[in-house]
Amino acid sequence: MDEADTTRSVALQDLRARVIGCRRCPRLVAWREKVAIEKRAAFRDQEYWGLPVPGFGDPDARIVVVGLAPAAHGANRTGRMFTGDRSGDWLYGSMHRLGLASQPESYSIDDGLKLHGVWVTAPVKCAPPANKPTTLERDTCAPFLIEELELLARARVVVALGGFGHAQVARLLGITPRPRFGHGSEHVAVGGTILLGCYHVSQQNTFTGRLTEEMLDSVFARAIELAHEGL
Repeated sequence: MDEADTTRSVALQDLRARVIGCRRCPRLVAWREKVAIEKRAAFRDQEYWGLPVPGFGDPDARIVVVGLAPAAHGANRTGRMFTGDRSGDWLYGSMHRLGLASQPESYSIDDGLKLHGVWVTAPVKCAPPANKPTTLERDTCAPFLIEELELLARARVVVALGGFGHAQVARLLGITPRPRFGHGSEHVAVGGTILLGCYHVSQQNTFTGRLTEEMLDSVFARAIELAHEGL
């Protein structure tokens, strides 16, 4: 690891610590902690994370995956994005098929999952009530995502899962006019970063067939192609 890699790794660890310690949004703090105490019956014997959930993955990532926020009984329970719920099964299952993840399962923070060339994060770091953060909460959390994207200096593609993440990334990358979200949509920021749209891996989409494995795999295949174009 050269000096630049070491500096980036240290900076990402510092960012992780600041994310975990954040208490800026009273409504989100109250909700995430309430869920962690009351728990879901199926997880009543487990200790919930109940804190903001930082991004994770490969610091040298060329692809960044941006969701919406931690799931109340998924990442808010396990402490890692898309871990411990069916959305994660879909996401990491696809990544594994495309060679971006070491395994298709993601059930706990210490399950051994490693990502290859990918970083996974969210615009809002705390689980929100009804999975709907407010505009103020989104904007309060934005500096974390800005810093994250800046530190992931080798990233060339951002895969946005759902309209919320897509709109926020477009805003932060300065893509104007505001690009329209769609599955498989592509938009290029001034600096060259490419924003790819993808339906969210929520059960609402996967159970109804709005998002299929083939559709998800096609987005990641395109992300890989774009991330290494010209290299």
